[in-house]
Amino acid sequence: MERVLAASGPESGDLIAGSGRAFGTFGELLQGVLPDTDLDFLVTFPVDRWTTAVFRPRSSGTRITVSPPHKVKAQRLARIVMDTCGLPGGGELELTSDLPEGKGFASSSADLVATARAIGDAFGIHFDEEAIESFLRGVEPSDGVMYEGVVAFYHRAVRLRERLGRLPELTVVAHDEGGEVDTIGFNRMPKPFSSADKEGYGDQLAVLAEAIRGGDLRTVGRVATWSAEMNGRLRRRGHFEDMRRLCAEIEGFGLVLAHSGTMLGILLAGDDTERDSKIAHVRASCAPWNGSVSVHRSLPATTP
Repeated sequence: MERVLAASGPESGDLIAGSGRAFGTFGELLQGVLPDTDLDFLVTFPVDRWTTAVFRPRSSGTRITVSPPHKVKAQRLARIVMDTCGLPGGGELELTSDLPEGKGFASSSADLVATARAIGDAFGIHFDEEAIESFLRGVEPSDGVMYEGVVAFYHRAVRLRERLGRLPELTVVAHDEGGEVDTIGFNRMPKPFSSADKEGYGDQLAVLAEAIRGGDLRTVGRVATWSAEMNGRLRRRGHFEDMRRLCAEIEGFGLVLAHSGTMLGILLAGDDTERDSKIAHVRASCAPWNGSVSVHRSLPATTP
């Protein structure tokens, strides 16, 4: 693991707490299977919601505890990082997050990335994105949130395909149909996509990449809507056509879906002068439905 270690760690007597954080996503701008690799992929849509991890090393014993206690995958990731890097002792891992679980916000991936970064911080080690990928590969599929900006990512293989750049600030007005989705189970589902479908995903990825780099938000919205439609073969959304109608009524760019979650959103410009009235219109229209409405902000081009 020499390529992982950018600096040597502190002496065992100097153990101090380290912290790390990772952003979540609002679903995906595009998700499917590509023809050239036949691999499942997604395109991330980072949002300004975060998980923060604090790791307090302990030189006595090797036990790693985690809070909240149900974050067992982060606990497992911490053990993998410590063992892989030959780091001494155990520690206490604490996670705080404003990412809801089971909704399609990449909460689990954010937990894991933040955990790796917190351990690195505690021991004076810098883990690059490829190193973090290697840690996560032993735990579960990943949403690619170890990379800044928008990326095309092989989530089941836990490997970057391509960096696509950054988007101007966007607002997402989202309807949550309720409940939770088991992301692991969803990712294991066979994908009923034909060769022609896979070619379509490849074409849409090329269009999306050009649109992101050119700041063409209308095209970004069209591709995201297409992907949301295609995902209907795997998991039907009860109010999909209603949300499409609302999107047209408020002149949104398109729909963006949490493909393995419960959220479906309408994309608006972050600086839309009618933003508040459009959000109010969506809230009022969704009021008779089951579920809830929430508003989210894409991650700014310059991350604080």
